[in-house]
Amino acid sequence: MVDDVLKMAAETAWTVYRSRHPDVDSGDDRRCLLQRHLQRRWEERRSDSEELASFGVAYLDRLPEEEC
Repeated sequence: MVDDVLKMAAETAWTVYRSRHPDVDSGDDRRCLLQRHLQRRWEERRSDSEELASFGVAYLDRLPEEEC
């Protein structure tokens, strides 16, 4: 159950982010960073996949380009 919520949230956030940034490769390192961020976020505060996905998109938008 937990894995399903996290996977769905990460996939949704990644899809939304890549639709806004078509130059980002599907295997970009940001995807791994996103998954770790959502895991920590879920552990801190149990959220549903929609809420986690919105946190994920916001997180990706804040990442500096130089670090990725």
